Amino acid sequence: MAIERRSLLKYAGLVPFTGALPGFARAADEAAAAKADYTLRIGTGLVELAPGHIVSTTLYNGQFPGPLLRLKEGQRVVVDIQNDTDTPELVHWHGQAIPSDVDGAAEEGSPFVPPHGMQRVSFVPKPSGFRFYHTHVVAGADLNRGTYTGQAGPVYIEPKNDPGAYDHEIFLVLKEFLPSFSRGGDMAVDALTGAPIKALQQMGQAADEQATEKTKGFEVGYDLFSINGRMLGQGEPIRVKQGERVLFHVLNASAGEIRSLALPHHVFRVVALDGNPVPTQADVPVLWLGTAERISAVVEMNHPGVWVMGDLADDDRGHGMGIVVEYAGRKGKPQWTAPKPFHWDYARFGTAGVTATSPDETIEMTIVKHNAALNGFNQWTINGEAFSMDTMKPNYTVHEGRRYRLKIRNASDDIHPLHLHRHSFELTRIDGKATAGVIKDVVMLGGFQEVEFDFLADNPGPSLFHCHQQLHMDFGLMALFNYG
Repeated sequence: MAIERRSLLKYAGLVPFTGALPGFARAADEAAAAKADYTLRIGTGLVELAPGHIVSTTLYNGQFPGPLLRLKEGQRVVVDIQNDTDTPELVHWHGQAIPSDVDGAAEEGSPFVPPHGMQRVSFVPKPSGFRFYHTHVVAGADLNRGTYTGQAGPVYIEPKNDPGAYDHEIFLVLKEFLPSFSRGGDMAVDALTGAPIKALQQMGQAADEQATEKTKGFEVGYDLFSINGRMLGQGEPIRVKQGERVLFHVLNASAGEIRSLALPHHVFRVVALDGNPVPTQADVPVLWLGTAERISAVVEMNHPGVWVMGDLADDDRGHGMGIVVEYAGRKGKPQWTAPKPFHWDYARFGTAGVTATSPDETIEMTIVKHNAALNGFNQWTINGEAFSMDTMKPNYTVHEGRRYRLKIRNASDDIHPLHLHRHSFELTRIDGKATAGVIKDVVMLGGFQEVEFDFLADNPGPSLFHCHQQLHMDFGLMALFNYG
């Protein structure tokens, strides 16, 4: 349970770094003689979202987002991590196929960066594309820890061959600030295609009826919203010229919110999901991103004006979730026009008429929510079991070289952005439709729906699987894959 995990993580951070894992020590030895390519300093700082809206939080290098790290595919990188805070920290290299001991997850055996201590990590960046780094500590009931803070920054791993079919490249990091707890559940997000599955609805209803607590558990809401650390209308606009092709790399760095992004009178040509090129590039009027998802999309600037590129939710956009796009020679108040309703369908970007390779084994998981079961917080289970650091369960054994299919059923009304560490996976079934070719490391699973995806067990070592919604992972929605 999350309480056990929180307790263990609290004390695990006190273990001296010098006594860490042998594999990690080897990587450190290899890098010892080298000068660090990058230094990340974890410390408290201020983010000026707008005049009168200055937030104190934990940051990388005193800024939000953290510095963009441009790495080269296959070329070893050395990073020094300095923790200037009073609590142990972890830096997770999200979306990379690197060893467990440098991945930055305690459940995999990665050592903590001790308070007021330093850690040097070294790894070979892969695969190419848009990745990111972020804290991976448990937050539990502490909204000043974990991904509720400003600890997130983009990583771009340069491919060996880059076509460069664009005029400008812009990174956008979407993030909310000033979190607070509330009861009553999240507002419904109409993001995904597909209808609820009746059997899963019945399973969720049965869990509600059996719950000791009949009230809903805590959820997290936010007061302020930003793109690249500035509220809508603050900071410099994105300046473009008519006829330009702009490549946007968009990251949802939220602790748990599903985000949307639209630019009136323009369309996004999606070229990559989670940093991986899609088999079928497609034009969409809206981008939908679950927590930790990334989308790379090209926009042809063909409708001059001054526009608001922002979230579909009027309240969130009104509280900062947007950025101004200004054409050369155009001035005036930024304009917003809501697009027609649009539902996100990953299969749109897959290879039509192609079936994914058959797996060697299928692993089935069913996610259930237990309302307010843990001191007012919802407890989450996979096949009836909440993750425990004491037992390291639920866990699954995989064997190197085999292809595994995860069939995951969601018996709750929440959207779960599901993330597998240290591996990429191929979507094979969405909304009951077979698909192939879409490679990701996070996928949104809709309420009372199911998803299937395959991964190749090609990176030995413990690998964490979890919902990227901080509340969900902290309170049970995790599992561990171990290589046998």
